[in-house]
Amino acid sequence: MSNEHIVSSSGVIGLIGGAKVEVTEIKQLLPLITDIVAADGGADHLLAAGLIPAAVIGDMDSITDRAQRAFKDRLHRIGEQETTDFEKALTRIGAACVLALGFTGGRMDHALAVLNVLARHAHRSVVLLDGSDASFVAPQSPVRLDLPLGSRISLMPLADTVVTATGLRWPLNRAQMQPAGMTSASNAVAEQHVEISAQGPVLITLPRAHLAEVLRAIGADRA
Repeated sequence: MSNEHIVSSSGVIGLIGGAKVEVTEIKQLLPLITDIVAADGGADHLLAAGLIPAAVIGDMDSITDRAQRAFKDRLHRIGEQETTDFEKALTRIGAACVLALGFTGGRMDHALAVLNVLARHAHRSVVLLDGSDASFVAPQSPVRLDLPLGSRISLMPLADTVVTATGLRWPLNRAQMQPAGMTSASNAVAEQHVEISAQGPVLITLPRAHLAEVLRAIGADRA
């Protein structure tokens, strides 16, 4: 899908969705981002946080009237129903990396739709955040992570793929992984350096406390 960018940055952009989010979680992103965008009802979270988005993007079926009035000059209504608000917003943001918060929790179909979008836009640097986790799709080149021993790390294929992972309690050597087959949930860091190579979209999930290392590993700390 190719869409004209509504918001562009050479840095990191925060994208806030309508799922349950604490104001403190949003404000923790501010030192890491150059701008912030709301996907539909995420605008209400930004209003509660006292923040003004660069844009509000979506079909506007969940944003409140109060938020629409507050951000009336920043609304970008995308009326088609073939894509989710997450995809509508993501494809209209140009950035080195997108930190997406407020897209997990709540309805399972919404969470699964977000994973579907990440699989189809695996070339984008997107970090999916919630209160406990940071998840991202492994880039085409090997990703190297330096993490405390014993740290939780999960590798979940979003399509058929081949994965090699070293430095883990249960390492992988050209493992054939599939959403309906082999996965590696709740693995753990066994060595100082972890290296993961994937020939297909694999979602890597770490505790959110390691977000800075995730950004370093995907090069977003240099954006």
